[in-house]
Amino acid sequence: MDGLDRRVRRTRRAVQDALVDAIVDKGYDAVTVTDLIERADIGRSTFYSHFTGKQDVLFHTIDELVDQLGSARPATPEEMFTFSLPLLEHVDEQRHLVRALLGPRGGAAVHARIRYVLSSIIRTELLAALPPDTPAPADLDLAVTCAAGAFMALLTRWVEDGTAETPARMDAVFRTVLTKGVAAALAGAREGE
Repeated sequence: MDGLDRRVRRTRRAVQDALVDAIVDKGYDAVTVTDLIERADIGRSTFYSHFTGKQDVLFHTIDELVDQLGSARPATPEEMFTFSLPLLEHVDEQRHLVRALLGPRGGAAVHARIRYVLSSIIRTELLAALPPDTPAPADLDLAVTCAAGAFMALLTRWVEDGTAETPARMDAVFRTVLTKGVAAALAGAREGE
């Protein structure tokens, strides 16, 4: 059984790597399932036994990237954005992958999926930072949009420019810029705004 699991993982990884390489070469929108099959050197039926199409490959690739980070949840507002440093450290190790996904050839579907996943993580963390039985603040979705947009912009610049900044430095900048404002928005919910 373990041999089968390894073969499945190897095949899935080959297809996901083929997607990244194809995005770098052609851009996401121009990539076809045939491109992925040829680059991964697998048959069409093998491809469809693992994925439903190129968007499914994309979603699995992004979701696996996020899943590798674990699910740390903050206990207090001072611990908001716990996803940031682990994600930045992982991005630092996977620059080729992230550059392909976030770069200009990534395409709107790629960027939208990353924004969606990132927004989900941020929303969960901000809700966890509220005291028990506290309703979500009215501006929660706006705060999530701002935080996700800021993180995406910072991440994109860091990956595309190839700056020498460390993940810890990028995390510090992100947290410094956003934590006070988001904490103030959540404080309104605590005070029964």
